[in-house]
Amino acid sequence: EILALADESEHGNDEYKFRGEIEYAAVSFSYPARQEYPVLKGLNFIIRPGEKVALVGKSGSGKSTIINLLLRLYSVNHGVVLVDGRPIDQYNLTGYRKNIGIVPQEIILFGGTIADNIRYGRPEASDQQIREAAAKANALEFIDGFPERFETLVGDRGVKLSGGQRQRIAIARAILKDPAILVLDEATSSLDAQSEYLVQEALEKLMAGRTSIIIAHRLSTIKKVDRIFVINEGMLAETGSHAELSGLD
Repeated sequence: EILALADESEHGNDEYKFRGEIEYAAVSFSYPARQEYPVLKGLNFIIRPGEKVALVGKSGSGKSTIINLLLRLYSVNHGVVLVDGRPIDQYNLTGYRKNIGIVPQEIILFGGTIADNIRYGRPEASDQQIREAAAKANALEFIDGFPERFETLVGDRGVKLSGGQRQRIAIARAILKDPAILVLDEATSSLDAQSEYLVQEALEKLMAGRTSIIIAHRLSTIKKVDRIFVINEGMLAETGSHAELSGLD
């Protein structure tokens, strides 16, 4: 069942900061509508606090499902997912999700101002904090180039911005949120070379000091990760550094 966005936990306090250790212990999972079709099959791995891990594998191998379970969009069928040694369903859901930041492949912006879209990462943030997050995300130059700067309306779903600009707004949002765990659905594939460079540089700043999971579609983007997990048919087929797995090309 999809979990209700409610406090289903006995741990009512939603203000805490994770170290960022993630463990999947014998995790098996099938989507409710297709229970006869297991997507994950006894998956085991540990990601250490601050480690950068890339998930690679063919479409349908289970990469996105791993993330869906981490985000608590679904509950595991068998086994357990733990963060900092505790099963994730024992945490208050609101507080749990405050510790996780996402930069998806399809950036969703809201039809407000640039400032509104960045502030979504931390609603109580000051204008100065929003500006600092934009600077770290390599977004300040293009924002200050607009006549209305941070008060520029982005249009429905961000249509007035280019793909690279939308990406950097999303990165600024994640920087402002300051999560312990970061999920990146590798998203530079459709950008021109200059935008890709600026986005990649911003992502590296964002990942510093955080547990990061990158869903990778291109090998060039994962050379700087600590470990690569090769997912095949819902299981961990191989794990190693880029150099160790360089036969993947």
